[in-house]
Amino acid sequence: MHLTTKTLLALTLALPLSASAQTTSRGIDLSRIDSAVRPGDDFYLFANGNWIAHTELPADRAALSTFNILADRSNKRVAALIEQAAKSNAAPGTDTRRIADLYHSYMDEATIEAHGLAPIKPHLDAIAAIKTPQQLAHALGLSLRADVDALNNTNFHTANIFGLWVAPGFNDPDHYAPYLLQGGLQLPNRDYYLADTPHMKEVRAKYQAHIAKMFSLAGLSEPEARATRVLALEHAIAEKHVSLAESEDIHKANNVWTVADFSAKAPGLDWPEFFRAASLDKQTSFIVWQPSAFTAEAALVQSESIDAWKDLLTFHMLEAYGTTLPKAIADERFAFVGTTLTGVSQQRPRDIRGITFVNGLLGDAVGQLYAKQYFSPEAKAQAQALVANLLVAFHQRLENLSWMAPATKAEAIKKLGTLQVSVGYPDHWRSYAGYEVKPDDIFGNLWRSNIFETRYEISRIGQPVDRKEWTMEPQTVNAVNLPLHNALNFPAAILEPPFFDPKAPAAANYGAIGTVIGHEISHTFDSEGAAFDSQGRVRNWWTPEDFAHFKTATEALAAQYDAYKPFPDVSVNGHQTLGENIADVAGLAAAYDAYHTSLKGSAPPAAGSYNGDQQFFIAFGQNWGLKIRDNALRQQILTDPHAPGMYRAATVRNIDGWYTSFDVKPNEKLYLAPNDRVRIW
Repeated sequence: MHLTTKTLLALTLALPLSASAQTTSRGIDLSRIDSAVRPGDDFYLFANGNWIAHTELPADRAALSTFNILADRSNKRVAALIEQAAKSNAAPGTDTRRIADLYHSYMDEATIEAHGLAPIKPHLDAIAAIKTPQQLAHALGLSLRADVDALNNTNFHTANIFGLWVAPGFNDPDHYAPYLLQGGLQLPNRDYYLADTPHMKEVRAKYQAHIAKMFSLAGLSEPEARATRVLALEHAIAEKHVSLAESEDIHKANNVWTVADFSAKAPGLDWPEFFRAASLDKQTSFIVWQPSAFTAEAALVQSESIDAWKDLLTFHMLEAYGTTLPKAIADERFAFVGTTLTGVSQQRPRDIRGITFVNGLLGDAVGQLYAKQYFSPEAKAQAQALVANLLVAFHQRLENLSWMAPATKAEAIKKLGTLQVSVGYPDHWRSYAGYEVKPDDIFGNLWRSNIFETRYEISRIGQPVDRKEWTMEPQTVNAVNLPLHNALNFPAAILEPPFFDPKAPAAANYGAIGTVIGHEISHTFDSEGAAFDSQGRVRNWWTPEDFAHFKTATEALAAQYDAYKPFPDVSVNGHQTLGENIADVAGLAAAYDAYHTSLKGSAPPAAGSYNGDQQFFIAFGQNWGLKIRDNALRQQILTDPHAPGMYRAATVRNIDGWYTSFDVKPNEKLYLAPNDRVRIW
């Protein structure tokens, strides 16, 4: 996720590739290159244009990316592991049995249809029985769920009006603290409610029809009237939400509220009852990420009718559990979430969705099997060596900074030196003891998982922080920086070709996985990471002059990305994507240094007509090859802290070595004068 675990990817795309993209060649993929495009005009199309031109998006895909090579491979391996688990006849209560039973519950469509709405009906009936403000507060508290990926979005997409996230404390990084975040919306973020463009108006009209259809399929009366109330209430909530760009300001998020503060600062909700129902009544204080949203949303609990809130809770529950309900409801949910929001006309095969479902609920159990079978000690050692080289390169860059005062530089180097780097898989695994999985109860399995995870997170509050904690599984194709832990995780599934291949030229490895590693290291010092010291505490360790220099450089980078406009009515938000863009620039620069160091004066081999430096930059550009539907791209721009791939590839325009490598001239479109190139670390 973003603020808590600074990730590499813009999209999670576990999708198969077209045959043309599946290559076993070592190093850069020459077949992807469009040599008719000048690198200085559009480096993204130069590196990927031929692949983009010859790749068709299947009906069940929102996008295809370079990451799919690894994601598809990981999915196939996980499928094999699940199949092995299903055949093992493992004892009840073991993780292997849980994996087998969970997958079976997802694949058993006949039982899902036979159960109908019976599994969810008691929960819907409980909402329908609400009559008083105290009962409403109790229901809202019961709906609170913890989410380890909480900050990936600006709101929770479940039944929550608020969200809970448990992580090292801003002010006490040695112990876990509870954070509360704004919630209450089902559309991707507030812009979907507030933007006045024709596209968004059409989305809202289809959304209201979808809400009504879900109520109708659930057998509830007056579906159209209920849908009108839900959309009006969500719109009112959206008006009070804090934007993603503003939510990224750590100092604005560091608001410690005592229990008494909630009633004083956010009247309108029976907070004692809310916390009792949420099993948080023993907590004395919380960190409230968006206090203005809490004040406003609590006021809405009082000002809006109880019936409107009951309708919202009902609809949100149907959405949250729709994939576990009969086909008519699951299909209607996909028709809106998949087709309207992302442009995908066909669902993924059910077995692939089942793999995703099992990974989501039993990720560590699957990951333990994955790491054992697919990530050797030799591969781990090789990847660790590459990480070590990048850390050395970044250390040298810090040492050579001319603009940073000695005191600030010493703190930065100290922070780099205490960075906890984990490669492949964690040192210890999550226990799922106490999580009951039944082979014929998919709804119950998801319900019990949500409660199990929430109780687990609550149990950690006040406990010592595990600095080696992972927030991803080995089978995940991604990488992560945890600012509050001052730690990095590089899962096994991303440490494979085409990103990392011990037999590939150094140029390709450093341009591909090296820039990934550099990206994650750089998050330690991006616009958010710079707010934390070496212990993960929110503390200003900068001189005023140094921070002013840093601010000037980052504002220039934000302006650079603000200028990217893929649609007439939609631009990239340079501040929303600033942390990731800083990491791309600094990571690319550090990887370039590390690559040259690795050569030790030797001449790198050519690939076709491309020399070593050219291969390095092409490998970076090919990291971000992307074919994406317009609606999915619009959603990404509005909701994702990462810029789309075509603009991430353009990061090269800030690196001096790229200009000399491709002889880029001032008349070419990506050219920046030396003084306009952003240089931060």
